[in-house]
Amino acid sequence: MGKDVIIACDFSSKKAVMDFLDLFKDEKPFVKIGMELFYAEGPAIVKEIKDRGHKIFLDLKLHDIPNTVKKAMAVLSNLGVDMTNVHAGGTVAMMEAAIEGLTKPDGTRPLLIAVTQLTSTNQERMTEDLLIEKPIDEVVMHYAANAAKAGLDGVVCSPLEAGKVHATCGNGFVTVTPGVRFADGDIGDQARVMTPAQAKEIGSDYIVVGRPITAAQDPVAAYRRCVNEFVG
Repeated sequence: MGKDVIIACDFSSKKAVMDFLDLFKDEKPFVKIGMELFYAEGPAIVKEIKDRGHKIFLDLKLHDIPNTVKKAMAVLSNLGVDMTNVHAGGTVAMMEAAIEGLTKPDGTRPLLIAVTQLTSTNQERMTEDLLIEKPIDEVVMHYAANAAKAGLDGVVCSPLEAGKVHATCGNGFVTVTPGVRFADGDIGDQARVMTPAQAKEIGSDYIVVGRPITAAQDPVAAYRRCVNEFVG
């Protein structure tokens, strides 16, 4: 599996995201479309970006009863995305239903990954806000094992946990890691972060990078720096 940098296109309008993508003349970066853009512009924005030649990670983090998630995934499967996700906290049954809904009649489907714990969550917040008293590493590994049991392709996790996820679920189990910042950058609201080079070293398969690229003075140069550090 080839490593790749996914740009988090957390924009609020079609114009903003298209203006950003227009900066890339020689590359077609893998992009993440999250709630903000999807809710602002609807499914059409996914198809339009896909038609421009970009791979797409549709990051909606579904979490509901199994039947609702199954039906929602059946709709999303028609958008032609390359990757999408659910919350592992929705249970094994929900994740199994998500795969069932996402799989087309010909047996094909996008990569399906699960969110374990968000990178803005640390041990204190997990214990005090969620009443989960187990160590965060143990919780993440348990959620990852549940995702593997359900037949998912991988998990979203902190880069700090990527190596442990592979040790728990196998090297073929995909790790998609946000919370990546340049060594000389601002960590923002992320509690658990790592540089692209460190994420490569620890075994992340994909890194998701937002503001260090989208808010950079030269986004294309920042993207290329990420690729150089992470992919080599």
